[in-house]
Amino acid sequence: MTYFSVQIDFMYCGVYFLFGMEYLKSRIDSSLLLNFQIILLFLSISIYINLPLLKLLSTHSNQKEIKEKKMGVDIQGKLRLALGSVKDHASIGKAMIYNHDGKGFSDIEIAVLRATGHDNGPIEDKYMHEILFLVSNSPGSIPFLAERISRRLCKTRDRLVALKTLSLIHRLLRGGNRFFEQELRSTHVSGHLQMSTHGFLKNSDSSFSFLHSYAAYLEERVGWAINQAGKLEPVMFNGLEFACYEEKSVDMVFRKLPKCQVFIDRVLDFSLHDIVPADNLAQAAMGNTLKESFQVYFMFCEGIEILVNMFFDLTRPARTLACDILKRASRQSKELRDLYETCKRIIENKNLRYPSVQIITMDHVLALERCSSFMSTTSSSSSIMCSRKTSTPTPMGEEGRKGGNRDISNSPATPFSCNLETKISKVWVVFEEDDDKLQVPMDIV
Repeated sequence: MTYFSVQIDFMYCGVYFLFGMEYLKSRIDSSLLLNFQIILLFLSISIYINLPLLKLLSTHSNQKEIKEKKMGVDIQGKLRLALGSVKDHASIGKAMIYNHDGKGFSDIEIAVLRATGHDNGPIEDKYMHEILFLVSNSPGSIPFLAERISRRLCKTRDRLVALKTLSLIHRLLRGGNRFFEQELRSTHVSGHLQMSTHGFLKNSDSSFSFLHSYAAYLEERVGWAINQAGKLEPVMFNGLEFACYEEKSVDMVFRKLPKCQVFIDRVLDFSLHDIVPADNLAQAAMGNTLKESFQVYFMFCEGIEILVNMFFDLTRPARTLACDILKRASRQSKELRDLYETCKRIIENKNLRYPSVQIITMDHVLALERCSSFMSTTSSSSSIMCSRKTSTPTPMGEEGRKGGNRDISNSPATPFSCNLETKISKVWVVFEEDDDKLQVPMDIV
């Protein structure tokens, strides 16, 4: 019974009291009716006086119900942690028994199991250091590590374990040395490292959509590496060097910029409404993702600037491709700004320094596209005029008539070579007038 139900019942009692008084007037004496009215009056006064007490009792009852519900949730959470702890201990004991073909990789599997336990806390640094230490001292253990991580992610049906496993992959990509990152990337290419979350249906729980978005992001993140300056950049082929600034600019525009756009699309796929403040794992994972997106956004801006500066120097097919890149960039800049504004309210990380996103308007892109079309039309018309001029026959000059019936098509292509041949022929004509000088070259020949 709540306070509002008591008020409603009291109102109904008043209505029934009025109807009852009218009925009793015709049935009983006036003295008895007066006594009955006095009793009901005292009863009404007592109920009115005790209404605050009833309200207090009702509030206490509601708090008790809420507390019982919370206790039910806490009991379910504690039961899940207890069962998860039993599973973790069983898996660790099983890993201790197996020796994995005598290679001594059991310690690596145990470290992975402890790092991805069923608790709600983040991955402890000691487990990260232990994994890196064991892998560095065990040659050929990186494929085994990738297989254990993939198996842990594939077999679990617990959201926290899956999220911690993905976070472990992310931290290994961020915290290892260059050789370790390269080997881990190779295991992903070979199929040893798999980031599949098919065991969690998107429509079954809203929190599972974050898992799928995070896994898709890490699939793209594997194709990026941290350079010596500590910046994130896409992995390119080894030995690719550029001789001049123009070649570097073309590489930035048509190779790195599309990679940046794919990376930004994976970041935009995150649904921040599925992240609650109490979810420490999701908060930490999204914080690391945002930090990396800031670096990629700076590279994205650099590529857009270079593309706009070299736009009119590109060929017609390259300008068409550049317009497609700019249209996509216009959409991404708007969505990225909205995402960062939402993250400022939801993600509780004060160390994040959000960049100021510059919006690329579609009007500017369409203006460049119209200029490109105009340039293409102008160049095509000029090429037609040039072809008409070259097809017009030119009359043969006086030197051509002296030279006899020489074929014009066999003459040199440049005017300089024609003049040079004419000079040489004149010099030999001069030498033919002197008999003494004429005999010298003939003896040599």
